[in-house]
Parts: sequence; structure tokens; C-alpha cells
Amino acid sequence: MCVCDKSGTKPLPAPRFEVVLQTGLRVPMRDGVELATDVYHPVGYRGKLSTILIRTKYGKAPYRLPKPNNPEAMMFAAQGYSVVVQELRGLFDSGGNFGLLEHDARDGYDTLSWIASQPWSTGRVGTYGCSALGTTQVIVAQLCHPAHRCAIIEGAGGSMTGHRHRLGDQRLCSLRWGGAVELGMWVPHFHQSHAKDRSRPQPIPDAEYERAFAILPIIDILKSLGSPPTEWEDWISRNPDDPWFDRLGLLREDSRIDLPALFVHSWYDVGAGDALRQQRVFSSCGITTAAREHQHIILSPAVHCETATLTAPTVVGERELGDARLDCWRIYLNWYDCWLKDEPDRIEGMPRIQYYVMGRNEWRATSEWPPAGVKLQRWFLRSGGSANTRLGDGRLDLAPPSDDEPADSFVYDPGNPVRYLGVQGGNAKGTTVGPRDYQEVELRHDVLCFTSEVLNEGVEVTGFVKAILFVSSSALDTDFVARLLDVHPDGRAIDVVDGILRVRYRDGFDRAVMMKPKEVYQIEIDLDATSNWFPPGHRIRLEISSSSFPRFDRNLNTGGNNWDETKWTVANNAVHHCAVFPSYILVPVAADVSGGIEIQDRSEKS
Repeated sequence: MCVCDKSGTKPLPAPRFEVVLQTGLRVPMRDGVELATDVYHPVGYRGKLSTILIRTKYGKAPYRLPKPNNPEAMMFAAQGYSVVVQELRGLFDSGGNFGLLEHDARDGYDTLSWIASQPWSTGRVGTYGCSALGTTQVIVAQLCHPAHRCAIIEGAGGSMTGHRHRLGDQRLCSLRWGGAVELGMWVPHFHQSHAKDRSRPQPIPDAEYERAFAILPIIDILKSLGSPPTEWEDWISRNPDDPWFDRLGLLREDSRIDLPALFVHSWYDVGAGDALRQQRVFSSCGITTAAREHQHIILSPAVHCETATLTAPTVVGERELGDARLDCWRIYLNWYDCWLKDEPDRIEGMPRIQYYVMGRNEWRATSEWPPAGVKLQRWFLRSGGSANTRLGDGRLDLAPPSDDEPADSFVYDPGNPVRYLGVQGGNAKGTTVGPRDYQEVELRHDVLCFTSEVLNEGVEVTGFVKAILFVSSSALDTDFVARLLDVHPDGRAIDVVDGILRVRYRDGFDRAVMMKPKEVYQIEIDLDATSNWFPPGHRIRLEISSSSFPRFDRNLNTGGNNWDETKWTVANNAVHHCAVFPSYILVPVAADVSGGIEIQDRSEKS
């Protein structure tokens, strides 16, 4: 059992073995290309070894010394596993040419075969890693290699084919969300780690990224940074339905899965809803009982890839969220011990879904998502036609609007976009740096604010959140952004979850249909998934705007390609809410549940 301090992170399990590192290995792929590989072995372990495989585009070097941010290889090996760390094709010391996701399926499969053929191997391999390292696992899992026995997939929300909320439609990984390009994450990623010529650009100041985000056309952003050659131009210039993306091997509804997986994601990471959908698809596509019945997920309040390193008190962005620490390293070892060492008691009683309720600041467990007892409520947008800014008359109401309620309009100028506060330019680990206070942003006239009355009783929102809006515009195409916020008694407006839709894709991401000026269209904006308690005395707010920059690229409102344009049109946009056009936010409200769960911590066997 790991005994934890009252502050700081959960400690690593005490090592059981010394570790020896074998470097300089070259693992051959089927086409003769050799990939640079390190192997960590426990010294004195009796018998053959099960293996944990980490395939990375960030290099082997960070794993070679035990560090707070990269303890995995040494820690897993010290518990009695061989650990294989491999650099992806075309990066660092590996041979071949890099292509984003292009070779992950075949190279991952061939590496599994190589491990299984080693004299020290039991032929059982578990995979591990966060973000891009998680996506490589999702891709290779669909090939059902007999040695691939389990996976721990962290922070891999962009691993499904199609738009993140419509499988089979968008086909663009997480580069596009709702049809908009996610600049805030992908510009730093392409610049820092996607070079075709193996170069590793030096870190640049956040201010330089800020300058680059504003470059038009956006296809030239990487050139403006002096980036080495990348695939940015290819990725950015293709429509969502381009079959060029089919080769990537992302998860599909008709995939085949033959292994148990533990998904780990965070409410303040992009794509928490994606992780839940991946868990569902892995289960529904399972070809064995273990694959169907043992797809588990942990959803923490962290930002990207930081669930295992949460501290107490847990502060995420500008929110203090109690003590959200889990003993993740012990959970991960229990998972591998079960599936790689035939010790099923290690995960006995492990919930299918463990999630943290922000605001209540407690862990919960459920076997389904949304949890039992969740009911969908419509909170209607209401106003007298002046919902602009948080000082306007916009309100959220359970009562539907009247017959003649006026619409709310605003001017969207791509030259002066609404700011998204969660982007840190050089933070290539992920898009967001956690929740922020949007009070100042909500003083802009191009931000509509619809706010509930002060809550007499608390409201728990747990599940998928959607905004159903009736909108119109003077432009051929524009964006609409919806953001759910928790308004504190002191006025702080803290973001909980948000989403965007490029309106040309309102009928699906396999077709682009322009708007007719002033015609009213129904659109659906998926705000992802969350679990958040709005306490008594707080208020619930929905923001509506047409930009969230620089997280997403600006829609230039012309109806053109957007990626190759330098000129824009100012749009007069409106949100309608009356009996004929009842705009609302669909909120999953949980039954009042007091008290959390005690997450089971299986003690280590001797």
C-alpha cells in the first residue's frame, strides 16, 4: 500500500528490483527500416518477463533517468517488467521518414512481434502512454496482435475517425473541432515535433506563437515561425471528407478490438467526451469477453496528461478542487499485473467508470455513462433582445420563450476575435492550461450571456452537454461558440466546458452547405462532457459568440476555404429564441447524491 502525504503528489511505488538499461537497439520493421529502441530490465527477476511498450515521438532520452515528469520506464521495470521505449519512424535516431500517424499501425504491430520473439519475453505486452503516445495505442489495438494483451491510454481524445462527436463524418483526428481548426494546440505541435527533416527547433517565446496565430493565411503560420518542413500544409488544406485521411487508422465504429483498455482523461483536457466514446466503441467492438467487459475509464479534473501528478490541494487553472489525487501508479500496476501476470484479483471491484465531480470535489463510480439517474433538462435562452455582455438582460430559464421574444444580435469581426483564455502558446502538451475567469471577456458586445437566477438548490451537471440554437447571419458562413460557466457569488465566471460549430457543416462534415443571408438555421453545438456541481448561491451561464481565438482559427465569413484567405467579411449574427425558434442548452442533471466513493487501492503483494 502506498502511504501518501497530506500534500504533494502520490509517491511512486517502492522499487522491487534494480534496473539495467540496454541502449542502441535497432528494431527492424517489415520494410527494412530500423527504429531506435531502449529496453529496461529488472535485475534479478526470475523467469521470463512481460513487457510494457512505450512508443514516442518525443524521444527516448526523457525516460532514461527517473524524473517527476517521466518516471514510467524506470518505475515499471523496477516492479518486475521489461519496458521497451521506442522512437517513432523518422524521428530522433529512428530510420525512415516521419508521417503523422501514417506508420503507427504497421510499425506498432511489427514491434509487438519483435518483443514477443525475444528470449526474455513471455509473449505478453501491455502498451502505455499519453497524448500522441495514447493515439498510437488506439491505432495498433485495432490490428489485434496476439501479444497485445492490454493498454493504458491517456489523453488521446483525438483518436477517432470523423468529427469528435460524429464518427465517420469528419475524418480529421482532433485537428478540426466542429469544423474549425484548433490552432492553439496544433501550431506548437507541428513546429516542435513534426519536422520531416528530423530537426528539433529550439523553444520559442509564447509571444512569438501569439504573433504567429494571427498570421493570414493560416496555411503560412508554420513558415512565419521559421519551422522546418512539416505536413501542416497537407493537413490544413484538405476538407474534412478528404479520403487522404483514411490511411491514418483511427478508431471506427466497425473496428475490431481484442484487448482490455484503461482510458485516462481529464475534464480540462480536450476531448473528454471522445475518451468516453472510445471506451464505448472498444467495448462494443470487442471480439472477446475480456475486451467487451473490461473497458475502464478514469476522468479527473486535471489538464492534459496530469492525472497521475495531481497535488493536494488540487488547483487546476483558477479553480481549487479539493484533493483529487488518485494513486494512479498503483492502479496502473494493478492493471498490468492482472492482464500480463494472470493476477485478476488486482482489479477485483474496479469500477468501469471513475469520475471526479468538480465543485463537490469527490470521486464517484458508475457502470454506465451518463450515470443512472441523470435526466436531460432544457434551459431555454431568454431575453428582451439585449443579451450582449454579462450586464445585458439575457437569462437561462426552464420556462420556454414567448411567441414574440426578440432575437439577440451581435457583430462578429474576424479582425477583433473573442479571446479564449486557456491557451498557452508554447504549451505543446495540450490546448488548455485550465479554467479561467471570463468576467472581462463577457464585457464585449459580441458575447451574448444568458444567466440563470441564483440557485436556491445546487445543480449537478454530469454527462454530455449540448446547445441547440436557432441562428442567422449576414454571411455565407460563420462560426458559433457556446461556453458553459459557473458564476460564483463574487462574480467570477469560471468556464466548465465549451464547443464550436462552423455552420457550413451543420448537416454533416461530409458536406459544406452555405447559409442564406438572414435565413434561420437550427444548429447543434456539442460542448463535450463534464461533471460539475453548481452550488446554492451560484448561477449557471451560457455564453454565445462567434470566435474563440487563438484556440480555434477565425472563420473569415466568406464561405471560401478559410485556410488560404487573407481578407474577411464582417458578419451580423443573431441567436433567435421564441416559440418558433426555441434555442436552449441541453443539460444532463444528476440526481442529488451526497458522499463520494472510496477508490479501492489494492495492496502490493510481496
